[in-house]
Amino acid sequence: MYVPEFYQGSPSAAVALVRASPLATLTTSADPVPYATHVPVVLPAATADALSRGPVDLRGHRLIGHLNRANPHWQQISQGETPALVIFRGPDGYVSPEVYGYSPAAPTWNFTAVHVRGTLRPLPAGDATLAVIHRTVQELESRFGLGWDMTDSLDYFARIVPGVGAFEMEVEHVDAMFKLSQEQSENVRDTVTRHFSGCPHGTHRELAHHMGQFTKADDSGSRGTL
Repeated sequence: MYVPEFYQGSPSAAVALVRASPLATLTTSADPVPYATHVPVVLPAATADALSRGPVDLRGHRLIGHLNRANPHWQQISQGETPALVIFRGPDGYVSPEVYGYSPAAPTWNFTAVHVRGTLRPLPAGDATLAVIHRTVQELESRFGLGWDMTDSLDYFARIVPGVGAFEMEVEHVDAMFKLSQEQSENVRDTVTRHFSGCPHGTHRELAHHMGQFTKADDSGSRGTL
């Protein structure tokens, strides 16, 4: 992903977006076009613990996910190690020139996204796959759910796990793009932020929150911290 310098997100911003937007797009090479599957992708517990103690950088860590074994994509990735790209999308929104209050101007689209590249490995059926399901439920329910306890459903998970294909990916490269009107003056950025914060769409209000927290550079000199 091409990321202009002033749109670059810091490693910590990338981790925050990955955890906030776990429904990712998994892509791998194929002929005539790449495979792309929308799957929940989360941090293993050990990775989450390591990142909580710092330094916060996905590179060198793992991601895990799962998909239906009936999916032809699984048939491809189940053959062994393969290069993969996982795309995480955060909040986004169209910026009308009307918001700026001056002319001439051009419309644009503010957005947040993280591209993670690395080596994907299929995990064995059975306990290894079941562990990915358990971790996925634990992570998603704790962050987005209503406190549901999976205990009474563990036998059900064990019955359906033969139809699930799980994988892990060693993260080798991360591109984080936080396009949040950094090219505009501070006054214009504030105007755009207020515009999104007043929009009825939930993703727009979340985008305004990102814009409000965004800074020019962190202590390491990389752009964009959250």
